[in-house]
Amino acid sequence: MNDSHSVFGIHAVEALLQRQSNQIEMLWLQQGRGDERMQSLTDHARALGIRCELLPREELDKKVEGSHQGVIALCKPAQVLRERDLVAILEALEQPPLLLILDGVTDPHNLGACLRSADAAGVDAVIAPKDNSASLNATVRKVACGAAEVVPFIQVTNLARTMKDLQQRGVWITGTTGDAEQNLFEADLRGPVALVMGAEGKGMRRLTTEHCDYLVKLPMAGSVSSLNVSVATGISLFEIVRQRGL
Repeated sequence: MNDSHSVFGIHAVEALLQRQSNQIEMLWLQQGRGDERMQSLTDHARALGIRCELLPREELDKKVEGSHQGVIALCKPAQVLRERDLVAILEALEQPPLLLILDGVTDPHNLGACLRSADAAGVDAVIAPKDNSASLNATVRKVACGAAEVVPFIQVTNLARTMKDLQQRGVWITGTTGDAEQNLFEADLRGPVALVMGAEGKGMRRLTTEHCDYLVKLPMAGSVSSLNVSVATGISLFEIVRQRGL
């Protein structure tokens, strides 16, 4: 089985049933597991008309890599959008856009966590370069807990060009780097904003940095020089939420 078309783990599948059940083609469930949470999930799926098949745990183990917790959802491929879709999203908005740009985030756990934070913060779209970035595979969808199915994920062939197009549409692009002079909490992030987060360890690429309107940093009081990109993304997005008074 191509596990890029699967979602596994109880919490991830529950979120999918609640928010994007039309993406599920069928469920594989572990034989002999009859606890209350699994029974509730099974009843919900069957009420939606989703086919459920019971399999021994050993068979489930063969279908995916990772902790499936006794449930695997066989899904339609996660939808990846393109530049033209971003234009349609922006034109349909009735409020200033809030966008998240991920420059070279290759770890699927980090991408999944970033998507989950983006959903919670009301991000209108997540943008990433087509190359040198994690794809929407099974691990991403599991970590995202349903956010991968509802937050528009847009892959672009030329990130610098996309950033320039956004600026021409009135979006202010704020990049995050430890070298910035301005503190995140001092920046004005209330208008149309695209927040740029760099790759794990390396940060933003030089060309990406040059295309930002502003650069900000997270204040670090301890001995650690930087935060995990998904943690930094969550902090930064919710500072924008705080400033907007949402």
